[in-house]
Amino acid sequence: IVINNIMQIVKMKKVFLFFILIGLLAFGSCEKEKGCVQTSPSDEKAAMAAFCTTNGITYTEHSSGILYQVINAGTNITPSLDSRIFIYYTGKLMNGTTFETLSDPTRTGWQLKSLIEGWQVGLPLIQKGGRIKLVIPSSLAYGCVGAGGGIAPNSPLFFDITLTDVQP
Repeated sequence: IVINNIMQIVKMKKVFLFFILIGLLAFGSCEKEKGCVQTSPSDEKAAMAAFCTTNGITYTEHSSGILYQVINAGTNITPSLDSRIFIYYTGKLMNGTTFETLSDPTRTGWQLKSLIEGWQVGLPLIQKGGRIKLVIPSSLAYGCVGAGGGIAPNSPLFFDITLTDVQP
């Protein structure tokens, strides 16, 4: 019982840290007053396209600047911003370094509107059971602020995401 309680506390702390990172992104606009300069998606497109070519991603360009490849469209339920999503994913930098892997969808259940804008745009391109590869410009990720886990300011990011469940 003690071990289970400790494991629950550890899981809660990880979720808490995730939401702190999201909060930093939401309040990141304050950094602009301190010299935070956001890179435009067009300035990052060459590096993003090169990543796709190197990694065998046959991409489509979204009007937002996201490059994506739907691996499996899924069926039935498309997530909305108010949906709770259950996923597993891998996140990488453009140099191929993995900064995060989450393989247990039960640790998710996040409301889509609380996540980075790139996910808010990209995940509704698939449905429950679907899988998508997203290459997200920094302006739709962690911007000119960056994030913990080695994500520097103005870093475009790659995510390979499988949407295991959607709850309206």
